[in-house]
Amino acid sequence: MPDLLGVTNPVPGHDSSNINRNMPAIPNDPRIQNAPDPTRVGRPDNRTERQDTGDATGERTLRYDSNFLTFLGRLNDTPGLAQALAEVLRSFQGTVVTSGMGEGMAVDMAALLEMLKMDEGTFAAFFKSQMETSNRFSGPLFSILREAYGNTTSEVMRTNILQFLKRYSDYSSSQHIQGNLLRTLTRLTRAIPASWGNQLLSMAGELEGKLAAGDRAGSLKLLQGAIIPFLANYTSRTNDMGLSRSLISMLALDVARYENSSKEGVLQAFHQLNANSVLRERLGGLSDEALLHLLDNGGFAKAAAQDHFADQLAQTAHRAMRGGAGAETQEAFRNIVSAFLVNESVYMPLLHMVLPLEWNGKMLFSELWVDPDAEENLKRGKGNQDNTIRFLFKIDIQGLGFFDMVLTCQRENVDLQLYCPQAVTPFAGIVQGEMSRILSENGMKPGAVQVQAMKKPLAISTVFPRIFEGENSINVKA
Repeated sequence: MPDLLGVTNPVPGHDSSNINRNMPAIPNDPRIQNAPDPTRVGRPDNRTERQDTGDATGERTLRYDSNFLTFLGRLNDTPGLAQALAEVLRSFQGTVVTSGMGEGMAVDMAALLEMLKMDEGTFAAFFKSQMETSNRFSGPLFSILREAYGNTTSEVMRTNILQFLKRYSDYSSSQHIQGNLLRTLTRLTRAIPASWGNQLLSMAGELEGKLAAGDRAGSLKLLQGAIIPFLANYTSRTNDMGLSRSLISMLALDVARYENSSKEGVLQAFHQLNANSVLRERLGGLSDEALLHLLDNGGFAKAAAQDHFADQLAQTAHRAMRGGAGAETQEAFRNIVSAFLVNESVYMPLLHMVLPLEWNGKMLFSELWVDPDAEENLKRGKGNQDNTIRFLFKIDIQGLGFFDMVLTCQRENVDLQLYCPQAVTPFAGIVQGEMSRILSENGMKPGAVQVQAMKKPLAISTVFPRIFEGENSINVKA
């Protein structure tokens, strides 16, 4: 979400296009509020750097003091992912070609819909795959590091753990980063004049060959020694502050991540972890070869390689927004992409999954949010208590309507609140009994199980208020 990281902001209620810079100064001009007077202390006027007070106008109050609060506002305004998927897929259910949709788009939609037809066995595999691809830091190794990070008071040890996680994150995203580099360079060749773009295009082709050959050293040398200096020279000579400036910034970030994603960098960060005697003992003398095998063949790596649904959805959205579908379908896919970008933001300390499927001839769309440390018992001096995990399910069932379900558990003890459409409320007692039975049959102990009519969909920040806490958010001053 790069637009949240802008270093400048417009002044609320102030249109700079209407400024007449040649307007003469008028003594005691009433339009000038609280003019400085060195002989007295001036009162504050209604101008402010905070967007929630002063002369901020419009229906939605904006804020300049925190990018995180701006993100929360956008999260609240973003169309629901489950609803957007339902809108798109139901509109094409049973349809091969519609007005404004090309043949390629029809093939992609048919393939996507076919992937959603599941029975109990295929759904279990799909759910497991989604869970594993949603959590990069899963498995025994990361459990040890998570526990060590929470228990240690050494800032050096915490820094080393975070450095290793950062290296691993880039290492496991190498293929994606390489794709970003090539896509950004391709866009740059179109965003700058042809006299410069043609030169950049030849360098991009050379980079593609080196990346395909696995020549990391040669790729970095080309990026850092030729492409970045070439773009710096272009900017200094043309003063182009348009689209190219944003693309060059994105390219520089991906170059840094690509440099950080080397196998040698991961091993170096791991060696720093092993320098700590406590961690070395917990890790059991894990060798470099064993570590790389663990990282390359873990649950996340395998699930990511087999996540055909995400690839098909991305391909279909790309084709739709490149003109392969009509205006309504394009807007729906824009909402889907926007929801994914916001929901997967680095600001969110939550696990997020989407589970669309066709079950017994009915379309069902579910969005799942998980906070694995809903109360952070260890940090609050309650290490003797079981950790609390909270789930939020947003479910849209064809023919029934939209449901919200909040599930809170401590080991096998489970509390459940289900908010359902008005048409389901007459059967609330039956639903409550069935929910309790399902929990019991799966080894859980149902506690408070409540079923009630939905007044309005639950906000994520309402179910997970912890995202407002300063220690769980990023508050970047603009």
